Amino acid sequence: MLTRFDPFQELDRMFSSTTSYRAMPTDVYRRGDEYVIEFDVPGLQPDSIDVTVERNVLQVSAERKPTYGDGDQVIVSERPTGSVRRQMYLGNDVDGSGIEASYVDGVLTIHVPVAEQAKPHKIQIGSGNGQKTLTAQSA
Repeated sequence: MLTRFDPFQELDRMFSSTTSYRAMPTDVYRRGDEYVIEFDVPGLQPDSIDVTVERNVLQVSAERKPTYGDGDQVIVSERPTGSVRRQMYLGNDVDGSGIEASYVDGVLTIHVPVAEQAKPHKIQIGSGNGQKTLTAQSA
């Protein structure tokens, strides 16, 4: 019988029993003239989520606190608590001043508009007297 050796298995087992977040699953896609970023952060209160942009770096941080108190006898505690933070470089083709965020059903959705200069433009080629004239216009 073959067994797969995983030197990090014991570390994973130890850390999975702690009560802290280990990940914030994320989807990023472009829809028309905006990027949409979705973070799964279930069980959080909206006021515990912080979204900031500085120098085209988007940072999302959040904290989930336990619902039980110091005097409560905890029998099982499997729901993660603690802090989590993600950073993403947005690039130079976005309009950082137009970013909007919403939180519905455990999903934080951030809409990042594409900057005007990064939108596709059509180039028209003019002709006349052997000279070529190029003009750019929005597609």
